[in-house]
Amino acid sequence: MSATTAGTTSLAPTTRRLWTRSRGLLAGLLVLLLGGVGLALLRSGDQHGRLDPRSVDRYGSGAVAALLADHGVDTRVVTTTEEAAAAAGPDTTVLVADPNLLTRRQLGSLHQAVGRTAGRTVLLTPGPAALDVFAPGTEARTPTDVKPLPPGCALPAARSAGDAELGGLRYSTSARTADRCYPSDGAATLLRLPSTAGGDTVLLGAPDIFYNRNLTERGNASLALQLLGSHKHLVWYLPSVSDPSSTQDGRRGFFDLIPSGWRWALLQLLVAAALAGFWRARRLGPLVPERLPVTVPAAETTEGHARLYQRAGARDRAADVLRASTRARLAPLTGVSPTHAHTPDILLPAVSARLPSDAETGTALHSLLFGPAPADDKALVTLADQLDHLERSILSPERHDPREHPDS
Repeated sequence: MSATTAGTTSLAPTTRRLWTRSRGLLAGLLVLLLGGVGLALLRSGDQHGRLDPRSVDRYGSGAVAALLADHGVDTRVVTTTEEAAAAAGPDTTVLVADPNLLTRRQLGSLHQAVGRTAGRTVLLTPGPAALDVFAPGTEARTPTDVKPLPPGCALPAARSAGDAELGGLRYSTSARTADRCYPSDGAATLLRLPSTAGGDTVLLGAPDIFYNRNLTERGNASLALQLLGSHKHLVWYLPSVSDPSSTQDGRRGFFDLIPSGWRWALLQLLVAAALAGFWRARRLGPLVPERLPVTVPAAETTEGHARLYQRAGARDRAADVLRASTRARLAPLTGVSPTHAHTPDILLPAVSARLPSDAETGTALHSLLFGPAPADDKALVTLADQLDHLERSILSPERHDPREHPDS
């Protein structure tokens, strides 16, 4: 019977219930996942070969390399810091396509190599780390939209090119000899800093003038050719995750290979999941009585509780339950209000008055109804017997001789 009852009255959530509750959340996560994959696939085609002088895609830079070749400038593509540092020279321009991917050690090694020459270094959208190494005292401000901007400076290359599509990061510096060109909201989007060795460093807030799709717009082609064609040789440095110098021991961990954009996307997904969980959570309210589908005998319930108490060794809890139940039943029999059933000063005198004079003394009654927890299981059984005898003595005092239990 107990096996049948357990299978019938089980309140554990079924597979259907779990599916009904979680299908909305799972559908939302699936939509987010499919949307992210779709956006990645849509953008992967356009961004293929980005800033690569060998690429003819929209965001490639093959057109710039072809124009430079027509003007006698040879372009060499490198993917490691060692190659870029070794190729630097007085008649060489070093273009770093994404300096923000380089570590401090890589930046320092490259700056040490190009700083000894009279060549040019062009950094595209450099962040704080690259600025600290290549342009101390220069600060990157909040980015702005890429749009046609006037030169706004005396740099010959900028004045010759005229308006060009620049923007992105804006730079401010304390160097007096700097050329602050194509300003936007008071800060330059193209900054040229002369070096003591005779060369210079050019900072560009956005790389759009080098894209194939933008090269024919306004003065983009002229500005790109003059910035990259001032020397006979051009070293086009495309930082790579396979560069051994990117870590101290030549190895990169798994998280080092994940772009920062994916980390932010993962954080956003975790926040969205937490909000969805908070939205779908059900607050635990008060217990609601529910009619059981089968009738469970009171003896089975009592026996089950007793086994639980025994397994947990909770003699104190079992004794408290026995005494509280006895006091609750004795109170109406002795004329005590149920609200004072657990008050010793009120209940004990009333119980003593209903007992024979040679029955339990006040001290014995207090120890029986409000005493400490039993020391062992045998004492707990004795306490239950004494409480039962006391209750029967109140119900039928003429049938029970209290002297039968002198220990009470």
